[in-house]
Amino acid sequence: MKVLLAEDDDYLLSGLVLALERRGYTVEAVQSGPEAQAALHTGSYDLMLLDLGLPGLDGTEVLAAFRARGEEMPVIVITARDSVEDKIHGLDLGANDYLVKPFDFRELEARIRAVLRKSNWRKFGALRLNTNSGLLFLNDEQLDLTPKETVVLKTLMARAGRVVSKGQIMDQVSDWVEESSENAVEIIVHRLRKKLESAQVVISTVRGFGYVLEEQKS
Repeated sequence: MKVLLAEDDDYLLSGLVLALERRGYTVEAVQSGPEAQAALHTGSYDLMLLDLGLPGLDGTEVLAAFRARGEEMPVIVITARDSVEDKIHGLDLGANDYLVKPFDFRELEARIRAVLRKSNWRKFGALRLNTNSGLLFLNDEQLDLTPKETVVLKTLMARAGRVVSKGQIMDQVSDWVEESSENAVEIIVHRLRKKLESAQVVISTVRGFGYVLEEQKS
């Protein structure tokens, strides 16, 4: 499970990274609004923890732009802004939850579990992927995937209709050896194409860039 953490306080940032990684999450940390926006454009994540008081670009602007693109990834706001109006504004912009600082990490962890339980299905065409269990369903029939096939398909489904580079896919699997990982991605995509032949979706190669998951044209 990969988390994007956008927080400008060094002490809180380092503490959250350490605590989340101890719970088994993979964490990418950024400390400004522009960095958060860049990460959202180039990376693939399961959850974002978003401070509102980010330098360079307010967290509300990051959230508004993210939702305006139609992105559905869960977002938990973590902020010192504690007025009712701030909470309402954050939730109206598309936050899945709103947690006021200071907070107990156990409460944050419980809220993370809650939003992920509600957001653990990704759908595209006839495909449904449970991102918690890794189970893939095609027209309600379960398909068998290896763990790495699940990672690749999950990454493609998270950005369906947009190009995903091999580097973005490799970032999701820490145990791929760098020099062999691009070939490994190609092999896994080849296997996935065979398994998805009846799914009315295709994994197209964009030469020199990567892959894109698209609905099959009639």
